[in-house]
Amino acid sequence: MRTLHRVDRPRFSSCHDITHAKLQAMRTHIALLRGINVGGNKMVPMKELKAMFVDLGFKDAVTLLQSGNVVFSGKGKSRDDLENLLAGQTEKRLGVKCDYFVRTIEEWDEIIASNPFPKEAEEDPSHLLVAVQRDKPDTEELKAFQAAITGPE
Repeated sequence: MRTLHRVDRPRFSSCHDITHAKLQAMRTHIALLRGINVGGNKMVPMKELKAMFVDLGFKDAVTLLQSGNVVFSGKGKSRDDLENLLAGQTEKRLGVKCDYFVRTIEEWDEIIASNPFPKEAEEDPSHLLVAVQRDKPDTEELKAFQAAITGPE
């Protein structure tokens, strides 16, 4: 796993400077597209997807294989704003309607750190899955999700 290193931080003269700098800071995000490029349905070429992110002003956009996963940097938008913007632009520009799940690097670090199955992650990582949702599931949704699990995952 690659370790991210922080560069030297600038010194600030006031709380206003700190708040302004935080708002302007570029954040690295990972966007997951749901249900694309599966079984020949909702096909999205990664080259076009990456170009869309660049056209929207995001930096350092990188796609992973044909997965629909995109790592990118941007600033000033909430998760909901990013997910809605990306879903709308994907439908408008690429003709594909899909959901996005956007999380920051820090959120992924937290997900990894809170893994309740560290032993399984070490011994058989190909069977460890993370399901990302927009909202926390209620008790009934969680029970239905657990009941649907049929494999060793």
